[in-house]
Amino acid sequence: MIALQQFIADVRRETDAALDRLIPTSQTEPTRLHSAIRWSVFAGGKRFRPAIVFASGLTFGANWNALATAAAAFEMVHTYSLVHDDLPAMDDDDLRRGKAACHIEFGEAAAILAGDCLQTLAFEAISSDSNLSAETRTRIVSILAAASGTPNGMVAGQQMDLDAEGRRPTIKEIESIHAQKTGALITAAAAAGAVIAGAHEADLAAVRKYAEKLGLLFQITDDILDVTETTATLGKTAGKDYAAEKATYPGYLGLEETRARAGAVAEEAREALSALERDTDLLLDLVGLIRSRIT
Repeated sequence: MIALQQFIADVRRETDAALDRLIPTSQTEPTRLHSAIRWSVFAGGKRFRPAIVFASGLTFGANWNALATAAAAFEMVHTYSLVHDDLPAMDDDDLRRGKAACHIEFGEAAAILAGDCLQTLAFEAISSDSNLSAETRTRIVSILAAASGTPNGMVAGQQMDLDAEGRRPTIKEIESIHAQKTGALITAAAAAGAVIAGAHEADLAAVRKYAEKLGLLFQITDDILDVTETTATLGKTAGKDYAAEKATYPGYLGLEETRARAGAVAEEAREALSALERDTDLLLDLVGLIRSRIT
């Protein structure tokens, strides 16, 4: 666990340095826009998606420095989604990462533009990354774009989540929402790291399967924490998903069965790694890290 904690700390430091390099300073015009972007990006956060990029890339032999820009790009897309999710027209939340949400601090218009800009900055960062070949950059752009949009990406998942509010969706619908809204970007992060490392297609398929389960586990634990933790602990409004009658596992299965489901999905993630003939300890540790959030 100490080694994993050091890895997470190293990823955070490397990712934050890349983000600081790639995002205009708050003194750069338009200053309100760049201040809103930096407020959101550097508010904290687990840097979990960058950790997956690094863990997957290192597992397949990538150079540490070759992974930093892609990791930062994934964090930018993730942060843009949070900024937009918090808007009154979406999830209408005032808190994010223990601070005022972007639209509360800077206004709705600036928050919308900050999210828009973070998305474009992410793709600019990857396409300009001189550490990667042109072919690799093109593949990473394609992977990230597919995971971010529609029909099987994050934006589609957000729309499905909004459509499911106020009714009782089936467990299949809940899994589909989670797979797209949360899991798609996590799966893409693992694929990106593997592609940067030059992994073979069979290995890429295995790590994708692993990450699909990891993404589902991440969302299941988030659903549990929403109903078991406080706002102060979560850094966002606790119980909000339940109150809004969102599509969540506890809302459908109950808390204890959801905990059991988390354990089963964690095992499925570990099993997916058995197809890889290499050291997968770092990827396995990430499963344990997410599982430990609710144990």
